[in-house]
Amino acid sequence: MKINRFGKAEILTADQINLLFTSGFVKPRDRALFGVCLYCACRINEACTLLTGDVFGKMGVRSKILFRYYNTKGKKETREIEVHPTLRQYLEEYNPNRQKEFLFPGRHGLGHIHKASADLILRETCLRLGIEGVSTHSFRRTALTVMSDGGIPLRHIQSISGHKTLSALERYLDVSDQQKRNAIAKLTF
Repeated sequence: MKINRFGKAEILTADQINLLFTSGFVKPRDRALFGVCLYCACRINEACTLLTGDVFGKMGVRSKILFRYYNTKGKKETREIEVHPTLRQYLEEYNPNRQKEFLFPGRHGLGHIHKASADLILRETCLRLGIEGVSTHSFRRTALTVMSDGGIPLRHIQSISGHKTLSALERYLDVSDQQKRNAIAKLTF
């Protein structure tokens, strides 16, 4: 977890992601919940408050997940995110009760799972696995950084993340010293 709750959430490595999703999250619900955070680059509260009907239709997992504007941080814009094949698998394995309003119901089936409960699940999992510096926001930072490193234009990433400005988005992205050196080296005038 973040050390003393200071600093930015760590960017997850591929090995950490693999460990979390194969050995860490033992319940299909937890894999689905944190899979949504990772593959949709969403905030934990956006994942916790998803409506079942915004993810599942009559034929199963929809092709896009709908994040309604009133569940987003700025409460201004609804976003649709394509469902990654791995996320589809996590959601199908989870196979929630489709009669429930929320995709991730809270304790005793009332309301939705609280973000503090999701945070506790992640903390206990990371402690068991010996992973430090990770928070629920690590999944969002990781997804956005991987997209940026993969050459996806920032405007596309901004559309996925729901950030209003590029400067707000850029605070999420981790840029290594090597990437900075490579960028400078490309200046061949």
